[in-house]
Amino acid sequence: MKTNLAGKWVMITGASSGFGAATARAFAAEGSHVILGARRVDRLEQVAAECRNAGAAGAYVHSLDVASTKSTNLFAEWVKTLTTKMDVLINNAGGAHGAETVANGKDEDWEAMIQVNFLGVMRVTRAILPLMLNNPGSSILNIGSIAGRVAYEGGSVYCGVKSAELMITRSLRLELNGTGVRVGTVDPGFAETEFAMVRFKGDKAKSDKVYEGTEPLTSEDIAETLVWCASRPPHVCIDELLIKCTDQAAIHKVHRRSVTK
Repeated sequence: MKTNLAGKWVMITGASSGFGAATARAFAAEGSHVILGARRVDRLEQVAAECRNAGAAGAYVHSLDVASTKSTNLFAEWVKTLTTKMDVLINNAGGAHGAETVANGKDEDWEAMIQVNFLGVMRVTRAILPLMLNNPGSSILNIGSIAGRVAYEGGSVYCGVKSAELMITRSLRLELNGTGVRVGTVDPGFAETEFAMVRFKGDKAKSDKVYEGTEPLTSEDIAETLVWCASRPPHVCIDELLIKCTDQAAIHKVHRRSVTK
């Protein structure tokens, strides 16, 4: 797949692992400059080294906590010392915390999900948007979820914040119409990353059970999709893309093969 991404400036939040790290490597392989933000700077440095080896025009790292307005604004000020324009912004930072019902939910889990998945997307977009408004053909790509489209038990807040992400994306699309800035959401279904380990607070047995007997999406699948979205001609905007593994026909309909112990 030929792209026009060589030399482009690409910013990725939550770039220390999972979708974010894979996406950084994918854009690096296209010869882009990749700007990476996350809380785990040591992991970011490792990803940046991989990006340089993959052919990035440049790989730049800075701590970023999207749950903090101060951290987000400091990150944006640093970005402005690197470039006067942004070609691609990928709002990837997110995650689920806990799988309790509403009756048994914990405030700290709810607040963490709201801060990162919901307010984080808005904070980062607000801070970086000035670098995109005079750059027709630039792209804001938000990472959503099938959970933003279909509710499930134990997912009330995560479904809520991912539904909010979808509405933020749709609102931005309307607000930025006429500027040439493209806005879209890529919404994965079943995908194996650190997602389940975070949700179940490091319980590997529970995490492994989620994917048992299936062939889920990989981080590289989502990274490839994001590269494709960003590399469409400037007059083409991929507004919304729902992507699931073949084993997942619907959020509650997953084909599982028998597992030999």
